[in-house]
Amino acid sequence: MSAPLFLVDSLPTGSSYTLDGPEGHHAATVQRLRVGEAMILADGRGGTARAEVTAVGRGSVEVMVSAVGQEPAADPRLVVVQGIAKGDRGELAVQAMTEVGVDEILPWAASRSVAQWRGDRGFKARDKWTATAREAAKQARRSWLPVVTGDPDCSTKRVASRIAGAAAAFVLHEEATERLSTAALPEQGDIVLVVGPEGGISDAELETFRDAGATPVRLGTAVLRTSTAGVAALAVLNSRLTRW
Repeated sequence: MSAPLFLVDSLPTGSSYTLDGPEGHHAATVQRLRVGEAMILADGRGGTARAEVTAVGRGSVEVMVSAVGQEPAADPRLVVVQGIAKGDRGELAVQAMTEVGVDEILPWAASRSVAQWRGDRGFKARDKWTATAREAAKQARRSWLPVVTGDPDCSTKRVASRIAGAAAAFVLHEEATERLSTAALPEQGDIVLVVGPEGGISDAELETFRDAGATPVRLGTAVLRTSTAGVAALAVLNSRLTRW
């Protein structure tokens, strides 16, 4: 089994380091790491430090750092515009997309989104997506944390603006004729992928995104849930971009 990963604000500058706070508690109390076990410290921005536990305290661990590295940022970047979904479906989508390598997630208040993220509720819901992505990144041993960006109730107009500035953009749509598996992909820049909510994407939204430069695409004959469509599409892109 690979060494567990713990997130820190900044990497150690010396050979010894104390991991405390919530991450130290998790290492010492939840995972119950023991002296001699390996771990990875990551700053969420590509930096990693491989270390070995030298002592375990109450809610903290002492480690000896053996190697520090830096993983370059992904290019092209995979950006998913995720339609806000009801219940825990949005969080399930964020969790799975993080595990398969999404670089940025933009919550979208689509016209057919049942859940509404307005006011304080919106910021709390977006913070929950951020926390979900953080935990999923640790589970997946990712050195780069995906970012959750935009306003909690990001409008269709703002999504269209993001599409216009991307190297390529695709809208998952069940009536599209072009397949994501054969669509032209850029070598650099942002690839924006739009995933609709439970009710799908309206004709007006699709036209707005098409006018901004997006291409409607499909994955296959099956109609996928909003919580799984982005994951499936990312898997296709990861394979085509040789990230997998």
